[in-house]
Amino acid sequence: MTHAADPLSQPLALQCGQVLPNRLMRSALSEALGDRSSGAPTGKLLALYERWSLGGYGLVVTGNIMVDQRHRGEPGNVVVEDERHLPELSRWSKSFQDNTDAPLWAQINHPGRQAPTLINSAQPVAPSAVKANIAVIAGQPRELRPEEIEEILDRYATTAAVLETAGFNGVQLHAAHGYLITQFLSPLSNLRTDEWGGDSERRRRFLIEAVRRVRAKVSPSFGVGVKLNSADFQRGGFTEDESREVVRALADEAVDLVEISGGSYESPAMMGSAQAESTKAREAYFLDYAQTVREHAGSVPLAVTGGFRTKTAMAEAVASGACDIVGLGRPAITAPESGSALLQNTAQRLPSYQIQAGLRPVISKVTNVKQLDSMLDLQWHTQQMERIGRGKDPRLDRTWWQTMVKMLLTFGPAAFQRKRA
Repeated sequence: MTHAADPLSQPLALQCGQVLPNRLMRSALSEALGDRSSGAPTGKLLALYERWSLGGYGLVVTGNIMVDQRHRGEPGNVVVEDERHLPELSRWSKSFQDNTDAPLWAQINHPGRQAPTLINSAQPVAPSAVKANIAVIAGQPRELRPEEIEEILDRYATTAAVLETAGFNGVQLHAAHGYLITQFLSPLSNLRTDEWGGDSERRRRFLIEAVRRVRAKVSPSFGVGVKLNSADFQRGGFTEDESREVVRALADEAVDLVEISGGSYESPAMMGSAQAESTKAREAYFLDYAQTVREHAGSVPLAVTGGFRTKTAMAEAVASGACDIVGLGRPAITAPESGSALLQNTAQRLPSYQIQAGLRPVISKVTNVKQLDSMLDLQWHTQQMERIGRGKDPRLDRTWWQTMVKMLLTFGPAAFQRKRA
């Protein structure tokens, strides 16, 4: 395939005026490489993104920048509440942009009820006082008061404005994987009957309002995207029909990109935990859904992340119009130069590593094994990012039990206790 005929090598113009040099996106995965006390970016984080700046991607999205120091999703999250870390943030964006024409977007997030009490002194907050069924989450959340909801929405806008000042090219609001915006969208976690819940239109109000406040605080040339669940894959939860309505609503806002994912840490579909045969054949976990939502998105480009491994499948997905951008998450960790390898035809298939716990009959007596598998897989990849941040290559022979030991040291024994639904 020549460069001109390769769908993945084609540029893509966004509504904000940015032009992505190609159709490959380094999708967000939480790096956990911020300073654990202050929330500032560290040298390891800058080194990791310098490596990715040479990876050939058309867009790179950072992982999980928190909007509130009191509520962090995991140890090592970068936190941006104001300009106190502006010098470090500026060095981060510059060290990336010195090596590439690709934009750097920051994923901004609030964990809501998924904020572990092991690392946060404040009680978790959520749309309603509904506890998450996740082993590492130990706290009972309290319901947000209306004035607190307004304050959190303003935090999203403030964080975006600071990141623009620091030289980032855009932000992505994380509305997937069970975090706060997802909690507002889901009828399982949002039991409110006020203006923030009660029906699907009011449940999506928090997301729409967050987008509007961010856009009002940044310049027109600054990118604003959303990472959205196709569904949360839980009975009675956020459905594909509701998700399509959210996409339709986002298309009427000043949104530059919608990335499609799915699931939560209660039901980790984003890890490929449940795949139909047709999905396995096409590789992408959420491509079928993306096709059904294309007409609702209007002119807003769609990115699909999860499951892509071969160049053939990626090129077909873009050429067919099912999506405009292919997102690469875990493959970009184990092979940081994946973008260049695909575009230069030096690789036709990306390596895939999925980590699962051993001793399953024993471990299943003390914790939910499927949830543990998803946590181990995330931690295995997080630990690889830490190695890259130290100037090393990924250590692909790292075992599940080595990963678990380090995870135990990070989160403590409570991470493995079985929690009732």
